[in-house]
Amino acid sequence: MVEIFLNFPLIASLFAIFFAQFIKVPIQFVATKKLDWTLVTSTGGMPSSHSAAVTALATAIALENGLHSSIFAISAVFAIITMFDATGVRRHAGEQATVLNKLVIDFTRFMEEAKHWPQTQEQEKQKKLKELLGHKPIEVFFGGLTGIFLTLFLYYLFMR
Repeated sequence: MVEIFLNFPLIASLFAIFFAQFIKVPIQFVATKKLDWTLVTSTGGMPSSHSAAVTALATAIALENGLHSSIFAISAVFAIITMFDATGVRRHAGEQATVLNKLVIDFTRFMEEAKHWPQTQEQEKQKKLKELLGHKPIEVFFGGLTGIFLTLFLYYLFMR
């Protein structure tokens, strides 16, 4: 069981996830002047924690096993697919959620005006669809850089 705490690729990947999720808060604060701690547990945003995790994994495996190893090839392809998905399918799903949320708001406003009845209870029951599902390419790029540089730093600190 103790061996799991000595698994550098796993530790680097998990650390990259936590770091990328946490750093979203101050980045968002600098951009909007609003402190939003819910970003720590949300998807989407800058940097991509998915990209940070998979590039940290691939970098750590490269450091331990070399660029010529089969396990590095597997982790590199896994990273490419994950980062491609983050900018493709997941991002488009988020854009669709934005449009659907606008339709729900417009429909709710129409119902309020048409029926003239208080909607406070109904509005509380409504749930917005998650709009930050995927990432812009720049978020994936910086997530990837985060994973690589963080892993190189951790390797220098703990593995040398």
